[in-house]
Amino acid sequence: MITVVLPPHLRTLAHVSGDVQLDLGAEPTVRSLLDALETRYPMLQGTIRDHATQERRAYVRFFACEQDLSHESLDTPLPAAVASGAEPFFIIGAIAGG
Repeated sequence: MITVVLPPHLRTLAHVSGDVQLDLGAEPTVRSLLDALETRYPMLQGTIRDHATQERRAYVRFFACEQDLSHESLDTPLPAAVASGAEPFFIIGAIAGG
């Protein structure tokens, strides 16, 4: 099972109070994780990825194993520690301002 840590506003939208557990099967990727997350919580569709392009939204970042995976291809395999459930996958809302 893969643990996904959502930011508070997405937890509220998905009606979850803690981390999310997903079973992705063999060779999990960022895309398969997001697909499974949006399938289980359809209210998250369009909040993490654009509806039309399926690209990551500008103010959303992905982190795992102390690495920023935000600019990696969505077909990049998840780090082994995340795939094994030893480490979580973080989806974080970035903050901008001036």
